[in-house]
Formats: sequence, C-alpha cells, structure tokens
Amino acid sequence: MAFLEIEGLAFTYEDLLMRFDLSVEAGECVGIVGPSGAGKSTLLSLIGGFEQPIGGAIRVGGVDITSLPPAERPVTSLFQDFNLFPHLSVAHNVGLGRNPGLKLDVADQEQVAWSLRQVGLEGFEARLPGQLSGGERQRVALARSLIRHRPLLLLDEPSAGLDPITSAGLDRLILDLRQDLGATFVVVTHELASILAIADRCIMLDRNAYPDAGGAIAEGDPRVLRDTSRDQRVHGFFHRQPRGVT
Repeated sequence: MAFLEIEGLAFTYEDLLMRFDLSVEAGECVGIVGPSGAGKSTLLSLIGGFEQPIGGAIRVGGVDITSLPPAERPVTSLFQDFNLFPHLSVAHNVGLGRNPGLKLDVADQEQVAWSLRQVGLEGFEARLPGQLSGGERQRVALARSLIRHRPLLLLDEPSAGLDPITSAGLDRLILDLRQDLGATFVVVTHELASILAIADRCIMLDRNAYPDAGGAIAEGDPRVLRDTSRDQRVHGFFHRQPRGVT
C-alpha cells in the first residue's frame, strides 16, 4: 500500500472535468509538471483540503482523509506566495504554524528555533520579512511548514521568483530535509533543474488527458523521460532550457 493514494479524484473547473489517480511511496519526492491550466496546483489544493472534489478518494497511510478539513489532515502546504505577515517577525511567522494565536509556550519556542535551524536561518528570529531576500522568505515559509510535523509536504512552485543560485540552494535544502526527516514530498514546479535535482519520479499533466487518463501524459524517472520520451510535449519541457543541467 502506497503512503499517499489518490483514486478517481474528480474536480470540475469551468467546463473541464479533471480526474486524478496517483500513488506516492513514503519518503518519495514526486514532481508534478505541465503547462499552465493542466491542474497541477488544483491537485495540491485537493490533497491539502482547500478544494473539495466531486468524487473519488484521498488516503494517507491507509486512512481516508477526503472529507477532513485542512487542519486535520496529515499534510502541510507551502504556497508560492509565501503567505508571510510583513508586520510579524520571522519567529512569529514560523510560530503561526504551531499556534495561530501565537500563544507559544517554552516547548513551542523550542520548536520555532528547531525549524529555523533546519532551514539555515538560526539567528534570524527578530527580523521582519521585508528585511529578507526572496530565498530567505521562502525558507521562513518552509520552516513554518516543518513546525507542523506533518509527514506529507506539498510544495507549490517553491522556486518561483528565485534566481538560479538561490533556487539550487533551496533544492539542496529539500534534499537534506528528506534525508533528515524522512518526509514525503509532492512538488509542483516549472523548473527543470529542480525536477532533476530533487524528484524520484516525475508526472506530467495535460488538460487534454482528462478525464480518462487521469491527466497524466507521462510518468517516470525525470532523467529517463528527458532522454527517451518521444512525446513532443514532454520533450518540450525537458529541452526548453539551455543544456548543461545534468
């Protein structure tokens, strides 16, 4: 039994009926790619509970979570806009993941410090988001996700707006967190370098593949897909950037 199982998960957006079928093993990192409008972020929202399906099931660890509200799911989500409060310090932004009312006891404060150490921001507790770089703000958002101690992390375009060097640093951080925490990741990204760096498996979605094919037009090791796929849509994704990414 896979750790995350999505079976016949149906959702209607305008006139498009989407249906997702997906399984993810514990500790695996699965990258979701595809053109805009293919349903990538919708899939993450359904897993996280922010959108409600019209059919199908989501199971985590064999438990059906389809009808649970977001706060009760063993899932945490990191959105591409970071969702940091500009008037709150780094420590308080992270602490929101522990207690939305920021009533933090000693154990909570220790968890804030632990989360910031995990993302390399020890000593940044008192800073405001406006005093941070884009990569640092992303790390704060990731620390807030980690502090919830959920076994499944959903990352929606984690490298959006970051320069290549900062994006590569974030990829290395995700790899370290997988090794240290054993967490399971589902990552939506447009970044080829990130897919090749962090994903065990890549799934490409396309709106023309709904509903019968579950939206997927390709699935497998991203390097194998890059080197062997003859589908022009897949080839276009893996070869649209300058060569040199290995």
